[in-house]
Amino acid sequence: MPPAAATKLGYKPPDGGWGWAVVFGAFISIGFSYAFPKSLTIYFKEIQEYFSVSYSEIAWLSSVMLASMYAGGPLSSILVNRYGSRPVVMVGGLLVSAGMVLASFGRTIVHLYLCVGVIGGFGLAFNLQPSLTIIGTYFQVKRPLANGLAMTGSPVVLFTLAPLNQFLFDSFGWRGSFLILGAIVLHCCVAGALMRPVNKNAHPLPKTEQPECNGETAEAAATSDPSAQSANFLTEGSQDESRSQGCLAKFIDLTLFKHRGFLIYLIGNVVMFFGFFAPVVFLAPYAKHQGIDEYSAAFLLSIFALVDMFIRPATGLIGNTKWIRPRIQYFFSFAVSYNGVCHLICPLLPGYAGLVVYAVFFGLAFGMLSALLFEVLMDLVGAHRFSSAVGLVTIIECAPVLLGPPLSGALVDIFGDYKYMYYACGVFMLVPGIFFFIMHYYNYKKLDEERRQSEAVEMRTSEETAQLQMSQCDKIAHETDG
Repeated sequence: MPPAAATKLGYKPPDGGWGWAVVFGAFISIGFSYAFPKSLTIYFKEIQEYFSVSYSEIAWLSSVMLASMYAGGPLSSILVNRYGSRPVVMVGGLLVSAGMVLASFGRTIVHLYLCVGVIGGFGLAFNLQPSLTIIGTYFQVKRPLANGLAMTGSPVVLFTLAPLNQFLFDSFGWRGSFLILGAIVLHCCVAGALMRPVNKNAHPLPKTEQPECNGETAEAAATSDPSAQSANFLTEGSQDESRSQGCLAKFIDLTLFKHRGFLIYLIGNVVMFFGFFAPVVFLAPYAKHQGIDEYSAAFLLSIFALVDMFIRPATGLIGNTKWIRPRIQYFFSFAVSYNGVCHLICPLLPGYAGLVVYAVFFGLAFGMLSALLFEVLMDLVGAHRFSSAVGLVTIIECAPVLLGPPLSGALVDIFGDYKYMYYACGVFMLVPGIFFFIMHYYNYKKLDEERRQSEAVEMRTSEETAQLQMSQCDKIAHETDG
């Protein structure tokens, strides 16, 4: 296991105890946040026929929900910084439930966009971001494992909801199903109740460490944190600028836009998210388009989720090893590229057996990427800046999340075939994967150079201090002899 990373949170994270209950709550909350929009694709074909809309129009339903979830990131960050994770997650569960209940009375597709997409999406934002943030307050050494276990909630919930939604639809129709789902999602409120704030007084820093008092000194903390990767060496002058921030800086850290590692992550993710969700959203409709029955099509999502749920904690364990964690960004780059290759190969696999093979390998790729997605961001910027970083990332990513599935649906409408959609998604994943490999090599190289320079400066300072002390001692001894 890698050595413990130093933190500047003002206390030492407990790395266990009630933290595992928090991970379980995050498991449920994150599970609904990511699995819920995917599981609703079971109803797409029927809703599409009910409202007489196109593939791209029905794709907007999941797209608006996901985009609202990402757009709500900054607001969620502000609320978490102000009130903590527990009340925000509980309010999020209530919002998603209200959205699904209201959607069950919908008479137009726009009504569903507003209720499921906007209201439900913002509720999911209040579930996702606080769950990710609170893990960083409880875990330090075991953080990759804790994140991997929490992110496993998505495939577990999807594995359960995929066949359940098909059963609910057959028994109650899509309206009755939405009512029942509105009740089921209230489990997020129970998950939020588990997210007790960490007791900082019970885990004080050792006396040899200098705790930082608040977020406004985070810049100084970042420069002395040996494990926060590119948070170690910030752009020159950012410390002075952070002190001059106004009221906005108290809620969200805009100096991240001068952070090299954060910008690499942001640029690659913006491109990646154009092809991130569409393959999952259209997996069941693609199978039905090939003449596969509804339950077999829904079973593809279960296969995908089953593989996904086992690979996520495994990825957390691998990412926590002493060989991978120091260069975990390369592991993330591989996961992104692997997703792209899977999508490019998908149209070449024949029949239902080919789709099963694709679901297995895509589940491996998607699980690896999802388990690392937020861990690598925390690795880049440090736990103390993660809340602001994830809020900024999600608000910017909401554009590709919003446009990705509808653009993919438009390709299906234009060509009458799903293969071009999968080719496009493959390119959107493979290109940023290669970009990440190149830029993280550059980033790690720069970090090593800056670390050596910092050590050299510290050594020179120490030598000069020692020489000054020696000269003073010689002067005092000379005066005494005189």
